[in-house]
Amino acid sequence: MTLQEDMRHLGQHAREAAQLLARSTTLSKNNALEAIAQQLEQQQDTLLAANAKDLEAGKAKGLDSALLDRLALNDSRIASMVEGLRQMIALPDPIGEITDLNYRPSGIQVGKMRVPLGVVGIIYESRPNVTADAAGLCLKSGNATILRGGSEAIHSNQAIAQCIHAGLAAAQLPQTAVQVIETTDRAAVGELIRLSKYVDVIIPRGGKGLIERISQEARIPVIKHLDGICHTYIDDKADIEKAIAVAYNAKTQRYGTCNTMETLLVAEGIAKQVLPPLAEKYQSVGVELRGCPATQALLPNIKAATDEDWDTEYLAAILSIKIVIDFDDAVEHIRLHSSQHTDAIITEDWSRARRFLTEVDSSSVMVNASTRFADGFEYGLGAEIGISTDKFHARGPVGLTGLTSQKFIVLGEGHIRN
Repeated sequence: MTLQEDMRHLGQHAREAAQLLARSTTLSKNNALEAIAQQLEQQQDTLLAANAKDLEAGKAKGLDSALLDRLALNDSRIASMVEGLRQMIALPDPIGEITDLNYRPSGIQVGKMRVPLGVVGIIYESRPNVTADAAGLCLKSGNATILRGGSEAIHSNQAIAQCIHAGLAAAQLPQTAVQVIETTDRAAVGELIRLSKYVDVIIPRGGKGLIERISQEARIPVIKHLDGICHTYIDDKADIEKAIAVAYNAKTQRYGTCNTMETLLVAEGIAKQVLPPLAEKYQSVGVELRGCPATQALLPNIKAATDEDWDTEYLAAILSIKIVIDFDDAVEHIRLHSSQHTDAIITEDWSRARRFLTEVDSSSVMVNASTRFADGFEYGLGAEIGISTDKFHARGPVGLTGLTSQKFIVLGEGHIRN
């Protein structure tokens, strides 16, 4: 069987499974999620052993520390996968929900019913936890899914897939509801994004190069974000202790994630009080600082920031810093350089906080909180299928509702149109 034929069969199986899932009960879907969670717990040693193979291969290939961090599984990350699945069980099932039902002058009732998208194709790199998160979210929202993880995580993803299939079988749901592509052949991605007869939407998760390629070549609608150039603005009405704590966390809690702060903006009226102690904390953990001329005047030992720095997602222990004149200057910098992923303000002035929420056009906008909270798990979505910076259909962390659509329904009693 050729790769093209193999991918077409995956699509056919997914379409058949999607029809079954669309009419599955909430109980059967929840039973499957619990069975998968139990399998992940029971097979933890197997998962760690498979992940160790991937990590060893990754080190041999020279993957950098940020990529290795995203690739790694440990007890805590497996526990988070399990907790994410159990959060999904507790969430209301959106499928079949009817809203906006009202009578029209003709006597008919018109409303909307929430329905699955159908078959979701997900292409991702490095993080094996995406396999469990994506499978769970698609399952709960009544969608079949075809998953294509990165070659660097092949052993981890296949081990997780075995747990998923065992859980589906235990709940008497089709194992083809979640299919993890086994080949590492890059051509499989090209085939998947052209399966318009069987796949309803593609969600890429990974580097900018991958997402740009998928967006350009796909013959299927794409839910995406290209990069995460996230800002934190420390206003001159900020609480200094709070500002230092939040800005430090936004950069250092994890370096290789799309919601990590990449640019720190500081109002000039508070810069002398905030930047020296904050820079000391950053440098104590090895963060390289790059600053504008005003920042360098306060921190003479840091590198100069270039124009390119303001548009760079580092995904590493590097931070660009700019001292801005005031609130308006900060918002203008964000308008010019933000990727519309996540941006935050630290301030005790609520009128400025409200203006920031209104004027900053990003998928997540925060007040007095670390950008690292821009995450489906933290938002109570159970997990996320990805972050969308698009403005149509879904925006921000894409959870259960983001994997559904609505159709109009009409209720009548033999009504005819005159």
